[in-house]
Amino acid sequence: MFSNLFTPEVVAEAWEIVKTQFPLAFWETFYVTVVATGISIIIGLPLGVLLVAGEKNGVFPLPKAFMAVLNVVINLLRSVPFLILMIMVFPLTRVIVGTSVGTVASIVPLVIAAFPFVARLVESSLREVSPNIIEMAQSSGASPFQIISKVMIPESVPSLISNFTIAITTILGYTAMSGIIGGGGLGKIAINYGYYRYKYLVMLLAVILLIAMVQGFQSFGTYLAIKMDKRLKNK
Repeated sequence: MFSNLFTPEVVAEAWEIVKTQFPLAFWETFYVTVVATGISIIIGLPLGVLLVAGEKNGVFPLPKAFMAVLNVVINLLRSVPFLILMIMVFPLTRVIVGTSVGTVASIVPLVIAAFPFVARLVESSLREVSPNIIEMAQSSGASPFQIISKVMIPESVPSLISNFTIAITTILGYTAMSGIIGGGGLGKIAINYGYYRYKYLVMLLAVILLIAMVQGFQSFGTYLAIKMDKRLKNK
């Protein structure tokens, strides 16, 4: 497999592919990752709030049956492997996008796979908020919405940013897998050239670029989390 990996002919061919196809593939991967993460946060954030605030002892208790259904749905969606989920939602993807293959079409299964994960991450972050702070807000007469929007979410911002960073790097990994069923981006290049055409150097370069993107997202997310942490500012 690796005996002829760096011969002049292989390197020249790989460099040509890098110049002609990698820029667009990089943009497709970045675009799909950011858009899917953004939509997943829009859906997952309120669901995560409901998981905490809607509990029996939460700031906005909801019917027990509703909470049970919500937890079951989120757990079910999280338990389905992503490759299987992509195939299962083909009909929904066609309805929303008009096709089940391509870069834009991959956003639909990415969001469906990611928003339950985001909801659990939000739940985890909100549970880190000190109950004493919430009790103080309640004793001062704040409404449930005020407690959620002005106490729980602001107090958990550093943790939320850290968890959203985990989400975006996870979704980036999913975009690579979407290349198996026709999704675009670096995953498609890695699969088409590395698996189908045995051009392993191209696959290796695509993987290295994906790793670099993960490192970039992780570093930026860590920087923001530290920047927003009031505990570090007070030191």
